[in-house]
Amino acid sequence: MENNSIEMALLEPEERELVAYIYNAIPAEDRGALTPDDILWVLDMMDDYLEEQGLLREDPKTGEMEYLDGEVDETEQLNYVLAAAKEDKRAITGVQVQLIQDAELQYGIEKGYYEED
Repeated sequence: MENNSIEMALLEPEERELVAYIYNAIPAEDRGALTPDDILWVLDMMDDYLEEQGLLREDPKTGEMEYLDGEVDETEQLNYVLAAAKEDKRAITGVQVQLIQDAELQYGIEKGYYEED
């Protein structure tokens, strides 16, 4: 995975690790023209969905974003991301979004952020 965009360069090392993990988890035949920047965009849209659902908020004391307990409707989140992609004229497929969702979840489980169901 090579991507030298300014946006990727500004990420924290753990965020770069997450994007690389997801990129490498997507089979080449499903990846198509998907770039690390596209993955980062999908992750941002996933977070936007969580914010709208009240499951992600900024801690007023630290300014850090914090994830709150609650159920995420993955189908609803997928539809939210696809609608945003259409509006933003991004060529991202539903399969790609699902693979990104799955890889992000697996990464979180491996890191201990999420509990395995």
